[in-house]
Amino acid sequence: MIIDDQSYDLIIVGTGAGGGTLAAKLAPTGKKILILERGDFMPLEEQNRSNVDIFKRERYHAPEQWYDSAGEPFSPQTNYAIGGNTKIYGAALLRFRERDFEAVNHQAGISPEWCLKYSDFEPYYTEAEVLYNVHGQANCEPTEPPRSAAYPFPPVAQVPQIAEIYGAIAQQGLHPSPLPLGLTRQEDDPTNDSEVSGIVPALTHANVTLKTGAKVVCLHTNPSGRVVKGVEAEIGGQAYLFLADIVVLACGAVNSAALLLRSVSDRHPHGLANSSDLVGRHLMKSLMTVVVQLSTKANSGAFHKTVCVNDFYWGDADFPYPMGHIHNSGGLLADVIFAEAPPLFSVMAKFMPGFGLKQLATRSIGWWAQTEDLPDPNNRVRFEGDKLFVDYTPNNSEAHDRLIYRWTDVLKAIEKDLDGFQQGVMHPRGEVPIQVMANQCGTCRFGDDPATSVLDPNCRAHDLDNLYVVDSSFFPSNASVSPALTVIANALRVGDHLRERLQ
Repeated sequence: MIIDDQSYDLIIVGTGAGGGTLAAKLAPTGKKILILERGDFMPLEEQNRSNVDIFKRERYHAPEQWYDSAGEPFSPQTNYAIGGNTKIYGAALLRFRERDFEAVNHQAGISPEWCLKYSDFEPYYTEAEVLYNVHGQANCEPTEPPRSAAYPFPPVAQVPQIAEIYGAIAQQGLHPSPLPLGLTRQEDDPTNDSEVSGIVPALTHANVTLKTGAKVVCLHTNPSGRVVKGVEAEIGGQAYLFLADIVVLACGAVNSAALLLRSVSDRHPHGLANSSDLVGRHLMKSLMTVVVQLSTKANSGAFHKTVCVNDFYWGDADFPYPMGHIHNSGGLLADVIFAEAPPLFSVMAKFMPGFGLKQLATRSIGWWAQTEDLPDPNNRVRFEGDKLFVDYTPNNSEAHDRLIYRWTDVLKAIEKDLDGFQQGVMHPRGEVPIQVMANQCGTCRFGDDPATSVLDPNCRAHDLDNLYVVDSSFFPSNASVSPALTVIANALRVGDHLRERLQ
């Protein structure tokens, strides 16, 4: 039996970067808002903090199985909790470059043009940086887009060993810059997230209701199929139906697409918002590889990531195509994704015999190399019966390999002049496997044409009058920097549109 709950002006499904930010934006309207979150509040000891046991595999994995294109099951690294994946991200909050919104030729194909431009997002980037207390420094490197305001806080101070490396990189003729970070400015809880900046402020308003442990399983439309009338959720083993005038999905690119595909009906036999057959397609999640410098000097293993290099973002003289973005990983003991890469440490152990995992982590400096993958309709989310499949084949791999080799050359060059690094040895590296869902995007792309997009420029589904999606599903292309700030900025942008509609 399904229990009918009361009606709301608006329902938000999910509390990550998109949903949490939108909740904070709309809470002051006084409208009756319901927030549904599959998880619960996350204990501090489980969050992305420096004392986390990163070597405990599957700490941050969802309690379910997905399947790859070969039919092999895997447990996805995606976080069901208040704040979603922002509870375990590194809080690197970078703006997309201006050209990221244009059509760009890559070695492996074309990254398509967006229906909106950087100028449409710029004021919301500024608003997002204030909301998430972003620490950074402007005008440090040539790819940086124009800004209407400075960062609200100065950059995070670098530990001495990283500061020395920073200077050595600059001596190579490159342009290292402080990595923009969202911080709470509290010593015991430094990383900002959508619980801190979104959900907690929203809940100070009496018109906002949060229900946790609420797994949304289906969306129901009216008889015409043009309006979502009900959101069906399972809470404590009981089915509930929540009614709303407007429904907003913010479940993450995989789960928002999956929910739409599950919501079949006579009017929507292939799932909601799917007349274009594009729901779930064009899944992107960045090409990410960590490259490790082996050091003879110990470090804390728990410092912030603070350095980024974008000199190879659009290519170089030897490779006139985009390659990507580099930033340091921070102390390896603080980097959650390393829970996915114990084999990397076994490779490192060959060069530093006699050291345990913790010792290896505290005698190493990690660097993330990140390259844009290109939208491919065959990279997709789909169902076979009740099984959720994530078909994903990486592309644009030559550009990523070039970035890794180029960066390794830089590391070798600076190590000649730095004390404490082993020269003449390999730089171990490890690629992020499919189960890590970091930077997932693209499964409900937005655009002007209903035949080639799922959402309109306001992120409303073309096929439905009151359904919106505000997570990274809306991206028509990826970029070589984290999507988090762009998701936050877009939620603020859509929030302005919804404030007008709610009035």
